[in-house]
Amino acid sequence: GLPFAPPPPAPLRPPLPADAAITAASAHATDADRAAHPVDLARARVFGLPSFRPPQRAVIDAALAGRDVFVLMPTGGGKSLCYQLPAVVSAGVTVVVSPLLSLVQDQVAALLAAPGGGVPAASLSSALPEAERRAVLAELRSGAPTLKLLYVTPEQLARSGALRAALTALHARGMLARLVVDEAHCVSAW
Repeated sequence: GLPFAPPPPAPLRPPLPADAAITAASAHATDADRAAHPVDLARARVFGLPSFRPPQRAVIDAALAGRDVFVLMPTGGGKSLCYQLPAVVSAGVTVVVSPLLSLVQDQVAALLAAPGGGVPAASLSSALPEAERRAVLAELRSGAPTLKLLYVTPEQLARSGALRAALTALHARGMLARLVVDEAHCVSAW
């Protein structure tokens, strides 16, 4: 399968409306689940979390409202959920720029293994085999990408004309949900 697909047997599927995508995360959704807010349902069913930490919900709501958000939280404070959850409940692809390749690999692995069947996620870096890189770029160029989160290194964003062209086309189709800069303190020059 493609490098960003959830673990088998979950096949790639066309994007669903946010409510349907979250409800589909559990084959055993209850009436209470169906009545819950999509953000709360995603927190519980997709990420397996019983509650939000302060100020996660406010940050998530601001991101979903389309506002620019700056988040400063301690290590382990839950910053990643602040962009991962909006990616799950929104149409389109969220692009995360991060200079820490090992963290990116851990994040993608955790998303693919998330409760409820995983979250379609991938990364692009110089460490990725060419065939996987081509598959990710082809997914970005598809009419309705199933990929929810794409992690890229600053170097890939700066040096890859193919990536920039794919992101430009994604934006032109209204499928670029948001751009996130993670671990910005590690970037010495932009």
